[in-house]
Amino acid sequence: MDIFSQVSENALQAFQYAIDHSGELLEALWQHLLLVLIPLGIGLLVGLPMGLWSARSRLASIALINTFNALRVIPSIAILFLAIPYFGLSFQSAAIALTLLVMPPILINTDVAFRSIDPMIREAAHGMGMSGGQVLRQVEIPLALPVIVAGIKTAMVEVIASATLAAFIGAGGLGIFIVRGFALYDNAILLVGAIPVALLALVAEVSLSGLQQTLQPPR
Repeated sequence: MDIFSQVSENALQAFQYAIDHSGELLEALWQHLLLVLIPLGIGLLVGLPMGLWSARSRLASIALINTFNALRVIPSIAILFLAIPYFGLSFQSAAIALTLLVMPPILINTDVAFRSIDPMIREAAHGMGMSGGQVLRQVEIPLALPVIVAGIKTAMVEVIASATLAAFIGAGGLGIFIVRGFALYDNAILLVGAIPVALLALVAEVSLSGLQQTLQPPR
């Protein structure tokens, strides 16, 4: 009972703190969304074409997949601090580091999505008189989309969570409340940052999972 009472008390204190600092919370939420959407947008613009190229070229696949698989083993906080000497303590450093974080799942899933398409389907499409561009747009992309969306979902959930680390280099976001909570040994303040991050990740997971199921071709 003591644990439940403490959790309830922390939740009430967190709610009150959020109300008292609503302006700061909204600003941090906006910064956090930018830290998610900008790297994700860049990751999509760069990762999708690179993933398609990787699926078409064995040499590109070896180079790109190995490079980005290596990036996946580097902790997010390490990537953030590696960017500091070149871009300083700034939003730009955080955005670049988070872009490197979202690239691997997008690129790798795009590569797998196009490689897993049955070659007979492509041959049948070409046999019907379709051009290479038509086969890509009308056949390959619809078949590959569910796997690509799975990669985007992984990237989005990861970047939502990792964007909290941007607070350590002064780039803002909801992580400022988590850092402040740790610094003051105050669980209520920590929850003000942690709960919205968890909700954002949950919304991303559920919505993109639903989209993935919708795009899944009927058996």
